[in-house]
Amino acid sequence: MSKNNNKYKALITGVTGFAGSHLAELLLKEGVTVHGIQRWRSKSDNIDAIKDKIVLHEADLLDAHSLYSVIDEVKPHYIFHLAAQSYVQSSWASPSNTLEVNIIGSVHLFEAVNKSGLDTVIQIACSSEEYGKVLSNELPIKETNPLRPLSPYAVSKLAMDYLGYQYHESYGVKIIRTRGFNHTGPRRGDVFSESTFAKQIAEIEKGKREPVVYVGNLNAVRDYTDVRDMVRAYYLSVKKCLPGEVYNISTGKGWKISDVLDMLLSMSKSKIKIREDKERMRPSDVEVLIGDSTKFRKQTGWKPEIAFTKTLTDLLDYWRERV
Repeated sequence: MSKNNNKYKALITGVTGFAGSHLAELLLKEGVTVHGIQRWRSKSDNIDAIKDKIVLHEADLLDAHSLYSVIDEVKPHYIFHLAAQSYVQSSWASPSNTLEVNIIGSVHLFEAVNKSGLDTVIQIACSSEEYGKVLSNELPIKETNPLRPLSPYAVSKLAMDYLGYQYHESYGVKIIRTRGFNHTGPRRGDVFSESTFAKQIAEIEKGKREPVVYVGNLNAVRDYTDVRDMVRAYYLSVKKCLPGEVYNISTGKGWKISDVLDMLLSMSKSKIKIREDKERMRPSDVEVLIGDSTKFRKQTGWKPEIAFTKTLTDLLDYWRERV
């Protein structure tokens, strides 16, 4: 990718989050000027290493006026809309909050850009969870697959996805919809299965907990992309993809959660037992998500470059440094 992009300005919603912080790092390397939105009172050490190199703006997706002000001030060439209530499990506990943040918050952003008259390209981070219940003859999942969401989170992402389509069709807002499949790596929140496994192993190694890893459903199969490959895809999407279109971003390979756990356990010398925790089970779980990203690869030339073993090693080392 070229280095002469410092005439370009990017605005990242959710810049302090997992993917947002990695994206900010990538854009800085690419010479893009990075602006980020953070909520009042939101604290995150994810951007400690770069916060002097980016411009932070206080705003909230649910406060439309704050978004209008930021977009008016920054006039970004690109917006990466990553802010969301992004944890499936929390969406069961608090469905209305998930729907409000992910749907109403997105509408506020689209309205602000539409009213600004700017020619901004917006990438919206939709989700493979929208596909939900996938039949065995529908794998790997293409963009044309039926959407059968199985959680309030998935419904909220589906609504955001289609609002993106509608704003493009109705108003010509340049919205690119990326349906990212699972992505992980350093800084992944400890509410997600592979990250909570890694954190528990790191704590066991330090003698901070009994040598037992507590788990939820280990039979689910997920398509994991390294977060650093994922954010590279996000950047390519605003430069090369067609507004209004939807693109899967995935590796095309499925990993059973039990195998992910075994890989992490094999990276530790500790003797560790596995115990099921009822609290970690969901009312309905998506069994298999394996994506076909042919459309995106043809459009952008992207392909994943980081091996899954490296992703998991880096994730485990991240927790070893923190616990």
